[in-house]
Amino acid sequence: MIGALSSALPGALAAAGPDIAAADLDYRQLSPLIAVFAVAMVGLVVEIAVPRRARFLTQSVVAVAGSLVALGLTVWVYLGLDEVAEGRWPALGGTGAEGAVSVDGPGVLTWGMLLVFAALSFLLFAERSHERGLSDFIGRAADAPGSPGEAEATRERLEHTEVFPLAAFALAGMMLFAVSNDLITMFVALEVLSLPLYVLCGVARRRRLLSQEAAMKYFLLGAFSSAFFLYGAALAYGYSGSLNLTEIDTAVSARGDETPMLLAAIGLLLVGLLFKVGAVPFHSWTPDVYQGAPTPVTAFMAAATKAAAFIAMMRVLFVAFGGASWDWRPVLWVVAVITMLVGSIVAVSQTDVKRMLAYSSIAHAGFITVGLSGAYLGDQEGLAITSVSSVLFYLLVYGISTIGAFAIVTVIRDSAGETTHLSKWAGLGKESPFLAGSFAIFMLSFAGIPLTAGFIGKWAVFSAAWGGGAWVLVVLGVLCSAIAAYFYVRFIVLMFFTEPVGDGPTVAVAGVPTTVVIALAVIATVVLGVVPGPILDLAQNAGAFVR
Repeated sequence: MIGALSSALPGALAAAGPDIAAADLDYRQLSPLIAVFAVAMVGLVVEIAVPRRARFLTQSVVAVAGSLVALGLTVWVYLGLDEVAEGRWPALGGTGAEGAVSVDGPGVLTWGMLLVFAALSFLLFAERSHERGLSDFIGRAADAPGSPGEAEATRERLEHTEVFPLAAFALAGMMLFAVSNDLITMFVALEVLSLPLYVLCGVARRRRLLSQEAAMKYFLLGAFSSAFFLYGAALAYGYSGSLNLTEIDTAVSARGDETPMLLAAIGLLLVGLLFKVGAVPFHSWTPDVYQGAPTPVTAFMAAATKAAAFIAMMRVLFVAFGGASWDWRPVLWVVAVITMLVGSIVAVSQTDVKRMLAYSSIAHAGFITVGLSGAYLGDQEGLAITSVSSVLFYLLVYGISTIGAFAIVTVIRDSAGETTHLSKWAGLGKESPFLAGSFAIFMLSFAGIPLTAGFIGKWAVFSAAWGGGAWVLVVLGVLCSAIAAYFYVRFIVLMFFTEPVGDGPTVAVAGVPTTVVIALAVIATVVLGVVPGPILDLAQNAGAFVR
């Protein structure tokens, strides 16, 4: 019988129709993405083939070196975009992978941004000087907190080296998320970036119950948001007959009426995307997850996830639903206002550094939403390019300062590990002028003080919104920035002009990886505040999204 089936199968396939053509892939377009996936797969091989004693160092080298190689490939792809304009490389700079991705200026710049964030974060992952020569990650995640197994893992100096390939898979998902050109690819990328982060949030070496609680909250709420996104994609398909962003835009532009199905599709998709950027009212996970997750993971998540999600949201709104902008723009206005207010006001009452930075990130999500609320692709093309470039610049400067700030948090410790209560930071300026001065620079950048990168970032997004007629949002944004400046400056006063309580802050020895991250973040924050022109021009020249 098997022989009869095997002989009949070729004829049945031939009768079913013509051969399915192989996918036409431009490997230069996708080379950075392929490189990151390769890094993740090599990390899995390392877990199998490399002895345990050498595994952590090997994983660290593979992750950092792989992200730098992918960054070099991203520069190569970006330089190829000029060849597109000259007609010498027609395949690059448009949709690729059978229309599933859109390799355009904003997408490629986002790739570069994410890889910079990843390289810095991987250095924090590789730090081993804080926990008696061990990393910040538990040796065996399956061991119950306080169990004999956990004590044995610590005694045997076991380390959870799987965090590197998990973070690489999350990075690959973020990169795919930022350039997805259809909603199914975007959903797959959303899950690829989210699932590893759920695991990474629950593997802290200290405060394990808090870490596991953070992972569970993030997983449950993230699953709900993914379901909303998928339901919105289904409704978008029901309305337009396609999941491709460009074809959805064609259907939206061809019909003058806004049906309930279209409005529901936009609303449900926004729920999933606003959850990832941490905007109100989908922000409740942010403080708990930021506080409970291992601090290197928090740094990676706060910078990279927000960047990928904002670019994906702009791509969906500008490319797919630009013709319905009069329906979604008021929603973004409301979200921007309440996000800025909640983030700025609630941060004032926080007594934990990580929770304060979490509410700060919520406020910054509101400021970034102001920048993309002022223009859209269906309006004036110049305003759209200004809006995209301002958001790109803001995400870059915010991400670098955020990683630097969390890198300092990993160093301030007591006998129980990281000490994040504000009272423990009093007098840090006397204990460690370098750490306190670096943290002060990051706080001033978050506040938008001149001569820091944060000032240029806020100026860029507020200018884009003002040019698009969203002057009300700009006024409210300036007022919320003044509120936010209070708790940023209060922190500086606490470090430099307040006497320490009890034994004062305990500063662990910062290893070479953490010191490098802090130094690079400080330099970038100052340089981009004093000489922002080249990066602003780079973002401006990236152009608009390919449709």
